[in-house]
Order: sequence, then C-alpha cells, then structure tokens
Amino acid sequence: MARLRVAAMQYYIRPIRAWEEFRDQVIGLVETAADYTSRLVVFPEYFTLQLLTLGDVKRPLPEQIRRLAAQEDAFLELISGLAVKHDMYIVGGTIPHLELSGTITNVCHVVGPNGRQGRQSKLHLTRFEREWEMSPGAGLNIFDTAFGRMAVAICYDVEFPEYVRAAARCGAHILAVPSCTDERQGFLRVRYCSLARAIENQMYVIQAPTVGSLPMVPAVSLNYGQAGIFTPSDFAFARDGILAEGIPNQEMMVVAELNLSTIVEGREEGTVVPLLDSGVTSELVSSPEVVAL
Repeated sequence: MARLRVAAMQYYIRPIRAWEEFRDQVIGLVETAADYTSRLVVFPEYFTLQLLTLGDVKRPLPEQIRRLAAQEDAFLELISGLAVKHDMYIVGGTIPHLELSGTITNVCHVVGPNGRQGRQSKLHLTRFEREWEMSPGAGLNIFDTAFGRMAVAICYDVEFPEYVRAAARCGAHILAVPSCTDERQGFLRVRYCSLARAIENQMYVIQAPTVGSLPMVPAVSLNYGQAGIFTPSDFAFARDGILAEGIPNQEMMVVAELNLSTIVEGREEGTVVPLLDSGVTSELVSSPEVVAL
C-alpha cells in the first residue's frame, strides 16, 4: 500500500453525564474519519480521562485513575468494534491499565480492521504521573500492518530519540504520538521532538493531542494542543516538514495522505540519509576519548 490516508484527532474533552456521551463522541469522530476514507486514526493520550467526570472528582486522583482502569475492557471493545466496522486501524490514545502486579501503567491500545489487538506502554513518566502513583511500562512494540510497520511513542516518550531510532531500525515508517499537554511549553516540547524524530529517522510522525478542559479534574484542568502530521525535510515531502496541522485548541481532526514509497526511497537516496548514517555515528562515539583540559 503506497498511499495511506490518516486522521489525527484534536480531541476536545468536556464534562459528560453518561458513558454513552463519551461513546457517541468517539463513534462520531471515527465515522467522520471513515467518510474521508482514512485507514489509520490516532486518538490522544489520556482522552479517556473524560470518563472521570462520571465519578466523584473530589476523591484522590490515584483512586480515580484506578477506577478508570476498570473501564479499560469496555473502552477496548468500543474501539475494536469501530476498527472492524470501518475497516481501519485505530491508535486508541491511552487509558490507565491495571497490571497483574497491581501497578497502574499508561497504555495505548492499537487495533486493526481484523479485530487483532496490540498495545504500547508509556516508558517515561512525567513528574505529574508519578504523583498519580503510576508506574512506567517496559518494552517497545512494532505493529505490522497492511501498510507496513508502525510504532507508538506516547507524549513524553517522543522526547527520547533512542526509543524512536530503535523503532525506525526495525522498519517502522510511521510513528503515532498520542499526547496530552496542559500548556504551550509542554505542547511545544512534544511537537518539536516529533519534528526532529521525523527528520532524523526519515519517517512520518502523527501527533494527536487533547484540547478543551475539565476544570474539576486536576490532571486535565487545562489542555493546549494542535494536531500535526510531520514529514522528513527533503524534496519529496512537505516544504516545511509539516504535511498538515490543526488550528490550536479547537475541536477538529487533521486528515492527510501519506506516500509511503517516498519513505523507502528517501532512506536510500535522499539528499541526506540520517537513518543510514546513524550507524556511522554509533561507531564514531562507541568508545569516546576522554580529554583532560
């Protein structure tokens, strides 16, 4: 599949009064993406925290996070059914996950049009997540799809270049970045790093953020976001390395068409080939010399 149409959700979180309101919001967005013949849809990190407004928001947040983890099965059933119905791949943002050890991790479920499921845990937690008594996950997963290999870097994870480089070396041509940031500086950290990962690994990067606010929930009382679909910086791609982007802090989705053949060609014959040349870099710095001054 040389061409792939994708949709990045700029998801507006708002208070709800019933599970059905959340369900209908997700269904409506997926149906719209399907109307635009999108085969890959990316939701934001922690957009499921919208469900916290169904409970007692005055309880300690770690307790609320555990309560949300109990709704993971219902959430997974929702997005899996939509993926099958609309013949698409869905990167389902994130939801808290209760591990067998009893710890809570931040997990992104990825589902395919055949109903198969995979997941990627967040490996690097922010200070705020540690305060919520969450634990980091472990391991990098690569998702084999009809359009090639894809990886997921959840928000803060994209700020660690080694992680994404490992995915690129495993053949990933697309990186999905579900994100949730409360202010502009945090958003820009994720955006700038997403752009850098697209350039240095010669891959498409899809950032999907939350927008809107839930004033009664400290974790998402404010959100600053702008969805973006980023490319390598070379002649075959978008002029500024930005294939498409949303209007900051508005409810919308960003739809664009990826030409995957340009990734393959660029990695072999681009103006520069940073993914290939990174092997040379590794050799040059594997045994650094210490210079006394």
